[in-house]
Amino acid sequence: MKIVQDKVKNFIKNNNLETNAENHFIDLVSEIGEVGKELLKMSNYGRNKSIEFREEIKGELGDAFYSLISVANKFNVDLELELNKVLKKYEKRLQKGSAGSEND
Repeated sequence: MKIVQDKVKNFIKNNNLETNAENHFIDLVSEIGEVGKELLKMSNYGRNKSIEFREEIKGELGDAFYSLISVANKFNVDLELELNKVLKKYEKRLQKGSAGSEND
């Protein structure tokens, strides 16, 4: 994951896209909204019980991932380390019989 984070960091630096954390966060929220919009389209805005895959969701997930990495980089967060912590947390919850998000 460090390689991916460095790749995004260098891309932002080399293309003069550096900005404050708030702007990166707003971009992340916007991109998550785009993922949601694609999901709505895939379910025909909730009319279909099943979701029909659309290629466009791939790009929207990529945009959201880029934006998430940008936010993490602003705070020098090691995403791989944090992901491993989260997986351990959920593993413990599953062992207790709950995968819910209480006590995050």
